[in-house]
Amino acid sequence: MALKAVHVSDVPSLDIVPETATLDLSSQPRFRREANKVDGELKKILVIGHRGSGMNVVQSSDQRMRAIRENSILSFKAAAAFPVDFVEFDVQVTKDDCPVIFHDNFILSELEGEVIEKRVTDLTLDEFLSYGPQDSPGEVGKPLFRKTKDGKIFEWKVENDAPLCTLQEAFEKVNPSISFNIELKFDDQIEYKEDELVHVLQVILNVVSNYAKDRPILFSSFQPDAAILIRKLQSNYPVFFLTNGGTEIYKDQRRNSLDEAIKLCLASGLQGIVSQVKAIFRNPSAINGIKESNLSLITYGQLNNVPEVVYMQYLMGIEGVIVDFVPEITDAVSDIMGPVKEGDRETASADEAKAKPQFSQHELSFLLKLIPELIRS
Repeated sequence: MALKAVHVSDVPSLDIVPETATLDLSSQPRFRREANKVDGELKKILVIGHRGSGMNVVQSSDQRMRAIRENSILSFKAAAAFPVDFVEFDVQVTKDDCPVIFHDNFILSELEGEVIEKRVTDLTLDEFLSYGPQDSPGEVGKPLFRKTKDGKIFEWKVENDAPLCTLQEAFEKVNPSISFNIELKFDDQIEYKEDELVHVLQVILNVVSNYAKDRPILFSSFQPDAAILIRKLQSNYPVFFLTNGGTEIYKDQRRNSLDEAIKLCLASGLQGIVSQVKAIFRNPSAINGIKESNLSLITYGQLNNVPEVVYMQYLMGIEGVIVDFVPEITDAVSDIMGPVKEGDRETASADEAKAKPQFSQHELSFLLKLIPELIRS
C-alpha cells in the first residue's frame, strides 16, 4: 500500500518508537495531502543545494562528498544544472570589508611542513583568495587543509577544484534565475557587540543591494542577534533563524530548542525557521507550533540526503530541505510531485507517471524505528 500522506499528530515521537510500532493507514482519516496544499493545489517541497552542489567531507569514502569544491562558483553552477530552488552558501567579511563565501571560521594551509590556521575574518581579500586554485594560468595557491570536529586534519582535495570566491562574484557569475540562501556566518565562540554585527551586515547588504537585482534572496543565521538585526536593516528579503533545535546545547538559550526559535521569530518579525532535521523527527509535533505561528519551516542535515526521509517531510508539511546530493534529491522530488489521482482529475498513464516511494505498513514501521537510530549517531 502506498503512503499517501501523514499528519504530524499521527507520527509518534521518534525517540520513543516501540518495537511493535506500526501506522495503520487505512484507519487514519487524516492521511492525505492537506499538509502540502495551498488553495487546493499541491505545494512543491523546495530543494536547496547545500554550499552549492553539496558540502565537502574530505575524509569520506563517498565520492559525492568530494566531487566539487563546496561554496565555489563551479559548485553553484553544478547545482543550477538541476531543478533546485535555491543554492545555499556561507558568507563572512574579510578584514578589508569584502564579503567572501567560505564555511569554516579558520582557513588552514601548510608552510614548511607545518599546518597553519588563520581566522578568515582576520585576512584581507587578497590573502583569502591566495588559498587554493588560482584563476590566473600558471599561478599556484596555498594548499588547503581541513580540520574535522574531532581535531583530525586532512588535505582538502576534491575531484573538481575551483578558486575561492566573493559574494559579488556569485551574483555576477551564477545564472540570475537561481535563488540564493545567504547564511550569515559568525563564530559560535565569540560574543559580538551590536555595532560589530551591524557593520558586517551592512557590508553584506551593500553588495546585495548593488548586485542582486531581481534575484530572490533568503537570509539565514545561527547567530540570533545577526538574524534580528538583518531583519531590522532591510525589509526586501525574508530572514530565517537557523537552529539545531536542541540537538546541541549552547550558552545562548535562544539556540537550544524549537520553542525558543519560535519565540525569537515572533518577537523579531522573522519569517521562518531552518532546523536540524533530527530535531524535527525527535519532536514532530513542533511542526504544528511553527505552522500555527505562521512561520515557514526548512530543514538541514545529512538525513536530508535520503529520499524516503525527504518524502516523509513533504507529507508532514515541511516546506524545504537543504541537501548535499542534489541530483538524487531533485529527482526524488520530481517523482513525488509527479501526476497523482486527485478526485476526478485525470492522471497520466502508468507509462508516463513516475513511481513514488511505496511503503507497506511493515516498511513504514521499520523506517520509523530506523530514523531514531540514525539521529542518535
